[in-house]
Amino acid sequence: MAGYWIALVDVDDEAAYKEYAKRASAAVEKYGGRPLARGGRKVGLEGPEPPGRVVIIEFDSLEQAQACYESPEYQEARSYREKVSRGQFMVVEGL
Repeated sequence: MAGYWIALVDVDDEAAYKEYAKRASAAVEKYGGRPLARGGRKVGLEGPEPPGRVVIIEFDSLEQAQACYESPEYQEARSYREKVSRGQFMVVEGL
């Protein structure tokens, strides 16, 4: 069963965030992640306005998604993100 990273992120410094994105992309690729949405256009339909950036990445399983997040490679990338953004991150199991 697939696992999905879902991230809702407000970015304060787009230029600095690019370094995080570069490093995170390498970690995601290493763990077999496939980006489905990465900060493209969005339309709020109900509830509060979604944050600036919505990211969805598919992995082969919830365990693989979690392993990527906990990996040394991603944790290093995360240290760049934490300085220039705020957000919510979760892993969701697919059907």
